[in-house]
Amino acid sequence: MVQITKDEAYDAVAPDDFPAMLNPARYGVRSTAFDKIISATHDHFWDPLDKKYIDFAEPFDATKKTILPENFFPIFHTRIGEKMTPEQKIKFANESARWQLSAILHGEQGALALSASLCHILKDPGAQEYAANQAREEARHVTAFASYIKARWGTPLPCGATLQALLTEMVGAPEVYKKIVGMQMLVEGLAMGAFATLYQNSQDPLLVKLCKLVMTDEAFHHKFGKIWADRTIPKLSRDEKNLVEDWAAQCFQTLLFNLVNAEQMQVVYDSVGIDWQDARAAIMEAFGDEQRREGMKQSANIFRVLIKTLVNAGIITDRTKAFYGMYVDMDELKNEGTRMVGDDIAEEGIKYLQTINFADRSKGSKLLAAE
Repeated sequence: MVQITKDEAYDAVAPDDFPAMLNPARYGVRSTAFDKIISATHDHFWDPLDKKYIDFAEPFDATKKTILPENFFPIFHTRIGEKMTPEQKIKFANESARWQLSAILHGEQGALALSASLCHILKDPGAQEYAANQAREEARHVTAFASYIKARWGTPLPCGATLQALLTEMVGAPEVYKKIVGMQMLVEGLAMGAFATLYQNSQDPLLVKLCKLVMTDEAFHHKFGKIWADRTIPKLSRDEKNLVEDWAAQCFQTLLFNLVNAEQMQVVYDSVGIDWQDARAAIMEAFGDEQRREGMKQSANIFRVLIKTLVNAGIITDRTKAFYGMYVDMDELKNEGTRMVGDDIAEEGIKYLQTINFADRSKGSKLLAAE
């Protein structure tokens, strides 16, 4: 195991070294780096079980309308898609949405477990409190996406093998850098792109509202990783920087080529009687690297957001720039600045939540009396 600690705020112990947490001197040494994002949690509090925030009973007829627009599905623009009936297309599109949202649900479960695992190893009380806060927020995301999937389909689909392997590795990793780069940057960056895409394009108002609420939390989770990068990356030795950079590139490549491919989505193709291998061949015939690169020009493209996250963190250097440059214009990306595609949506969501939570606080004494 290689533990890279360049800032005391991220000092860590072995997962089974609980006695280190009981060291009296530890309690008096607390970083202030996370205090603002810890305090801000009150501004973006929401409860997925409270209908004043979101009501999962809102109807949507998934037999007549697609949750995402048809242009989101490459298979429709192939020789197979040309033969599909309108009913098949609706079913496929909504089963695909079910698969994607199930993957998000599994990802939120991974983020919950990983945040909890950080509580076991981070020595700094401030960092530990932040991780505990994030675990709480990830738990409500699990509840929220499970509720949405239950409302629209009844049950989620299984986790894809690629995502399951990556989440399992990150949750179980004893190295803090793997947890933070892997989850707080890569998976959270991927999630911010996915939520922004769903928010901007979904035809289900309930999903749009859910994504806005979730993004109010995710924007802060992303900041935790950015604080780590700002305090750690500039201080790394060449070998350490290469280690982190290679880990990020490995995770990115795994997600890019496996996250939404036909083999991973066999259950979706089976639902409409299409052989996944034939579907993969048809998609490869119709689309190539040029089309993938064109798709990554969209600001909310999940992989574009992911690359931008790594650029902003200083984890992509001249050494690996060419690898990512196969898919996006790196100079163009850098010139966009540090603001992320989901930031505006998150700010809008926080203002919405403040109006609800402020109203509740103004009658707080009555609420407490009622309890």
